[in-house]
Amino acid sequence: MSSTEQNEKLATIRHSTSHVMAEAVLKLFPGSKVAIGPAIDTGFYYDFELTRPITQEDLPAIEKEMRKILSGNHDFVRKEISREEALKMFADQPYKVELINELPENETISIYTQNGFTDLCRGPHVANTKEINAQAFKLMKTAGAYWRGDEKRPMLTRIYATAWEKPNDLKAYLEMLAEAERRDHRKLGKELDLFHIDEDNPGEIFWHPNGWMIYSIIKDYVRGKIRKDGYVEVNTPFVMPRSLWERSGHWAKYKENMFITESEKRLFALKPMNCPGHVEIFRNKLRSYKDLPLRMAEFGSCTRNEASGALHGIMRVRGFVQDDGHIFCTEEQIPSEVEKFCNLLKEMYKDFGFGEDRITVKFSTRPELRVGDDATWDRAEAALDEACKKAGIQYELQPGEGAFYGPKLEFTLVDALGRGWQCGTIQVDFQLPSAERLNAEYVGDDNAKHHPVMLHRAVLGSLERFIGILIENYAGALPAWLHYQQAVVIPVAPTFNEYAEKVNAALEAMDIRAVADLGNDRMNAKIRLAQTQKIPYMLVVGEKEAAEGTVAVRFRDGRPQQVMKIDDFVAYVQKMVTEHVAGI
Repeated sequence: MSSTEQNEKLATIRHSTSHVMAEAVLKLFPGSKVAIGPAIDTGFYYDFELTRPITQEDLPAIEKEMRKILSGNHDFVRKEISREEALKMFADQPYKVELINELPENETISIYTQNGFTDLCRGPHVANTKEINAQAFKLMKTAGAYWRGDEKRPMLTRIYATAWEKPNDLKAYLEMLAEAERRDHRKLGKELDLFHIDEDNPGEIFWHPNGWMIYSIIKDYVRGKIRKDGYVEVNTPFVMPRSLWERSGHWAKYKENMFITESEKRLFALKPMNCPGHVEIFRNKLRSYKDLPLRMAEFGSCTRNEASGALHGIMRVRGFVQDDGHIFCTEEQIPSEVEKFCNLLKEMYKDFGFGEDRITVKFSTRPELRVGDDATWDRAEAALDEACKKAGIQYELQPGEGAFYGPKLEFTLVDALGRGWQCGTIQVDFQLPSAERLNAEYVGDDNAKHHPVMLHRAVLGSLERFIGILIENYAGALPAWLHYQQAVVIPVAPTFNEYAEKVNAALEAMDIRAVADLGNDRMNAKIRLAQTQKIPYMLVVGEKEAAEGTVAVRFRDGRPQQVMKIDDFVAYVQKMVTEHVAGI
């Protein structure tokens, strides 16, 4: 069975289990109203208007009732009915009635029945409840959910659940969730004193010294990489006028996600993205074809008016910085520039510990609603495909998922728990530089004016989100080159504080991030503290080390302790940093 077929089978099991859950809920809470119950990536949910509020403590009773239903081995029977029959059948279920009334006149209406419970549904479903393993599902949590996602509509109770083909699959998933909770960047961010987010200022991050050190290391790393790759770094205004956003098209399509302010009777917006500003820099002087490709990069501070319910630690915020970039080039340069970007991206991901086996790529082609003619789309998609072949990129095709202005590649990183995080992207844009939008021009070798192609690209994406991904991937134990503190010098007794300070000064002189712990705690307590802080190297010094000019190196990963000359330890750490080793 192919992976696609397996995924379809699992989705069918999950959707069928959601019907069993709805049956169980109506038996336990007679008079409740049912809404929708789709399968999702890790299970399913169903929305209800219940006769009384329920809590986590009610879920075991619902599970018990579901297992009782499953023990009966009931067929799922599909039947097609008329609109009139459907409205009559679900007359006491207002959410179903609303869905029925919205169906096109010519659409077939189908229902599925099992064990006397009937639901409005397109299907498909398993043939019989015996295909649902009673030990391979679990109800996870309850949450509030507005009907149709509209805050003006009724608040329903959503029950989330997970379902799998086999009990061992469920066990593995629950173990992964437990490990994910242990690795949660919000929890580790507090333990390692990296950042905090104030409840009165949601979606904005207060970076503490430890966290800002990691942030600065990553920023400096990116800056060095793009400089070597031929980018010029720019900076564009944080606040720009409505007129620019109207010309770019964002005012019409993205206004709800923008923070808007007024000054001197003019409207301005805090920038949600950097591309219009980069076009303005390109347009500021007359460009020649000899200037292309022009690779422009910015650590662009952006703000987006995300709903508070969608915010999640530093992974989903309102204020963030992108390692953003735009490449202005000719149409003929698209393949080579995309290939160059893909090579840079793979090199950078490898340094962060994500080799090619942990990168997946999706190629998104023209959507139904798009701008530009088909001939332009043909050329853009062909150029992207050619670049992927040159860069050795294998991709999964996503028909119809491209941006409205052009096709794109999306790069997803797979972390230590097997979770995917979409980070990098490159998009081909013929529209924003066009005469109809921001009218960027260059003089070609024919002395005529032409519009460049604009490649929107990012490797890490949001730096805040990427740091969250790193924290969870490494469970806070970041590689030595990324850690906010690479070493701690621990004297075995206060008598050796002076030598500890000497060692620490030698490390700092060589740009190694180190601290000498001269506190009053005993040596073992200091070692435990360093382990809690996940510091890569603990340098224990005493009489022998002071006499011989050495340090006893304890490694975070528990390997045997080594005694090294100070210079040898410095060289060791510098090598780990220079080579961006994903360990210590």
